[in-house]
Amino acid sequence: MVLLKFWAAYSSICLTISSLAGPGIAAPPLVQGRTGLVTSTHPDATRVGLEILKQGGNAVDAAVATAMAISVAEPFSAGIGGGGFLLLRLEETDQMIALDFRERAPLKADSRLYLDAEGQVIPRASIDGHRAVAVPGTIAGLQAIHQKHGRLPWQTLLNPAIKLAEEGFVVSDRTHRIIRLRQKALAANPAAREIFLTKGQPLTVGSRLIQTDLAKTLKRLAQDPQDFYSGSIALAIAKDMRNNDGLVSLWDLRTYAPTWREPLCGEFQQMQVCSMPPPSSGGVHLNQILNLLTLGLPFPAKSDHPDYVHALVEAMKIAYADRAEYLGDADFVEVPVQELISPQYAQRRFQEIDPNQARPADQVKAMDARTLKWLQKESNDTSHLNVVDRDRNAVSLTFTLNLGFGAGVVVPGTGILLNNEMDDFATAPGIPNAFGLVGNTQNAIAPAKKPLSSMTPTIVTEAGKLRLVVGAAGGSTIITTVLQLVMNVLVFEQDVATAINAPKVHHQWRPLPLRIEERVKFPPTTVEALKQRGHDIQMRTQWGNANLIEVTPQDKLFGAADPRGEGTASGY
Repeated sequence: MVLLKFWAAYSSICLTISSLAGPGIAAPPLVQGRTGLVTSTHPDATRVGLEILKQGGNAVDAAVATAMAISVAEPFSAGIGGGGFLLLRLEETDQMIALDFRERAPLKADSRLYLDAEGQVIPRASIDGHRAVAVPGTIAGLQAIHQKHGRLPWQTLLNPAIKLAEEGFVVSDRTHRIIRLRQKALAANPAAREIFLTKGQPLTVGSRLIQTDLAKTLKRLAQDPQDFYSGSIALAIAKDMRNNDGLVSLWDLRTYAPTWREPLCGEFQQMQVCSMPPPSSGGVHLNQILNLLTLGLPFPAKSDHPDYVHALVEAMKIAYADRAEYLGDADFVEVPVQELISPQYAQRRFQEIDPNQARPADQVKAMDARTLKWLQKESNDTSHLNVVDRDRNAVSLTFTLNLGFGAGVVVPGTGILLNNEMDDFATAPGIPNAFGLVGNTQNAIAPAKKPLSSMTPTIVTEAGKLRLVVGAAGGSTIITTVLQLVMNVLVFEQDVATAINAPKVHHQWRPLPLRIEERVKFPPTTVEALKQRGHDIQMRTQWGNANLIEVTPQDKLFGAADPRGEGTASGY
């Protein structure tokens, strides 16, 4: 009970971090571009990405520069001390490429890392401080994709972020409030305290955040990105870990490498929906839920119709029950990916959905492994950005420090905020993490293993042509947010601004009830109809933070960024 109460409080903080936009939400502008378009969670980062496109850079160049700018301008959400996933589509060859630069557990980590002598979870041990840190992958990932597919020099792509760190930027209300939410953790770390607090208090709205040490670090990385893993930066990280009982060693850094993976693609209404495979759960469950929804055709006319919302929620419950049972790092455990996204599996599970009655979580079970195998024999806080360039190459990139300001740890002299990604492991079977997600031994901590993620960078194509580039921040709501954006644009034919502004729902099986967004409201008749079908509803003001780009059949580009955050879309 204590753990659940802690999770409820901390989950609220996590969601608040992903979506702080103040009371009420104004619809975002619908941005059009003829040649190229960039969307991201921060206006300075979007501007940087567009400048790179105008300089002749391709989608990869713009994505790298945008991500590096986010690392400066959104220090609480993502950065070079974290990791993520990237999906790239090359227009000329219709090739889809997936790069996993997720953080991994230190070699000294084990399954009892956050348990006391009695086997009880130590509160906050996987959230705050040096022992919560996993081996970062952002720089390795960005360097790897740039080496293979970039066009402009690496240093050119880092220069805007360096300038942003040196000259600083105005602290927004959102940044101020997130610093306040994580004030205790930041105050406990001298280097973090020096950057983000003034006389022990959060930086004020309108003040300027200058990150001199981070600028120096970025200059070193512009000359040699491997400095992060084997040079002076790596030595500084390893030293700080040794001095503070952390687990990440110099050897952990030197042996880190990103992983090229096979994109996970499924068919949906004559379109191909591609996303990330494990250790992300996003691609599996996005395609799984789309399969279930397809069996419910025809869809109602509107995305806020209670029949559709009910089916959506019941499908979410099935997917998240499977997530808890089967998903983990496929390099360490067997994950029945193809079984879970197979049409046969969807047929079996769709029969469980009652169109007139919600099922309690304890009645929704993962299908047993033997049945899954039989079906296969019959038939396997976070930031996001999107880029489409003049050649219609596309990048969808999601990366993170996990919770706001990660572990609350800055490596002295470097300005690098470190992640607390170890909290995404299952610290013990059935114990929820900070987002309320539960897991079992599939996602248990092991040396060099990567924790399960909800990040869902997604690219949709139709008849061999780019159609949609989409992703989101928001912890466990990422998958369901991306799902609803895909449905809103491709099924309900909403423009991207309307789709992103539309109210959202989320259900992750347990322990939560059905979350319904409060600031952007569903019709009262829909909410009442859901209550009558037995849904236990919780109204929430906080939500995820998404952005997306649509390419119309006429080759027009339209983009929008979530009004729940402070992101922007910009094209030319």
